[in-house]
Amino acid sequence: MSSDQQNPYGAHDPYGQNPPDPQVTQAWQNPPDPQAAQAWQNPPDPQAARTWQNPPDPQVTQAWQSPRDAHVAQTWEGQTWDTQYQPVVGDAPHPPYPQGGRYTGAADTAYLPPVGAPHVTAHPLPPEAPDTSAAYGPQGASYVPPVVESDPVGSPAGGELAYGAPSTGGEPAYGAPTTRGNSRVTDAQRARAEGRSPIIAPGVQSAGLTALLGLLLAATAGVSPYLLLVPLIALQGLTAAGWFRLNGMWPARQGIALAFAGGLVADAVLLGAGREHAAAALVGTLGVWVLLTLVLQLRSRASADERMHGLMATIASAALTIVAAGFLAAAPEAVAAGGAAVAAAALARALPLPGAASALVALLTAVGAGIAAGAVTGVGAEAVLPALGAGVCALVGLRVASYDYPSRFVHMTAGVALPLTAAAPIVYLLGRVVG
Repeated sequence: MSSDQQNPYGAHDPYGQNPPDPQVTQAWQNPPDPQAAQAWQNPPDPQAARTWQNPPDPQVTQAWQSPRDAHVAQTWEGQTWDTQYQPVVGDAPHPPYPQGGRYTGAADTAYLPPVGAPHVTAHPLPPEAPDTSAAYGPQGASYVPPVVESDPVGSPAGGELAYGAPSTGGEPAYGAPTTRGNSRVTDAQRARAEGRSPIIAPGVQSAGLTALLGLLLAATAGVSPYLLLVPLIALQGLTAAGWFRLNGMWPARQGIALAFAGGLVADAVLLGAGREHAAAALVGTLGVWVLLTLVLQLRSRASADERMHGLMATIASAALTIVAAGFLAAAPEAVAAGGAAVAAAALARALPLPGAASALVALLTAVGAGIAAGAVTGVGAEAVLPALGAGVCALVGLRVASYDYPSRFVHMTAGVALPLTAAAPIVYLLGRVVG
């Protein structure tokens, strides 16, 4: 094979400086067809060239450039990133941080200026959240709720009055069962933490209801035993419900119904057996109800502690409700003296007097009311002993209903019924001694 066949375009040295090919250079300078080159430079139709340079219809061109309906054109009005705006970092001093505050680095970049806003050199930082880390103590320590100091009058912080605290009108102000701040802290726990006394007297309203029931018992005892059942059944219902609530058990529908049913059975047995068999009727009914309560508690699926608590509360409530039926078994004269004595003692105890003086005044008032009731029934001075015993039992019942930060429901149930219920067995026994 010849060198012309191997290198048809001439010798070419890939590592050297090769002169340009004269044939290729002449082909670019002198095109082979002069007419074709002239056709590229001068188009054959001057009108066509004029048409490309000057469109024949200027209105069409104007319609494309400026549409007649401005609403048809799509415009972008949303906010976009302004790449021309660059905030200038001035030499303005940074505002000092508040005393005890924390620096949060994200707060400096949390604010972006809106597009089109006037140029400013600096922006104020947003307000910082208060530092609450100190309230939780060091890491790993258990949470301790903050101690809120009470004001001089002894009411909780925030303007709320705890249950039983004296209000402006002299009556106890009953607050909510829980206080603000920590929903698990009750008024009783708050008062215990502040060192206040756990004894809160029922007050004038409960004393008024107790006096009303006592006077009804005294008035109906000498008329008819069946008429005496009306205030007695109300007394037994308040006793059954109040004792469960006093022990912190609510709702306890089954236990309340069981205790109240025991009182009704005792009333029926006493009416059927008569006063001469009253002791056997009361003890027998109480024994049956204790066995019934044991059977029901054994069938319960609650824990051992809950069953024991329920058993004790149910037996005590049933016993008090059955014992209250002793007003049916007592002599009418003793019931009249005892009912009047309890009414007077409850009202006297509600007076704003010191503790010892209040108890003494209540006993003297009870004795005076018993003597007055004895004068009406024809017993005379013999009614002093039942009246004095009923007055003492009324004070004991009021004390029990006032213990361990009781609620208003306790005061309106146990606080009303316990003074009379506690006096029932004493009225029965002393009435038999006097009669």
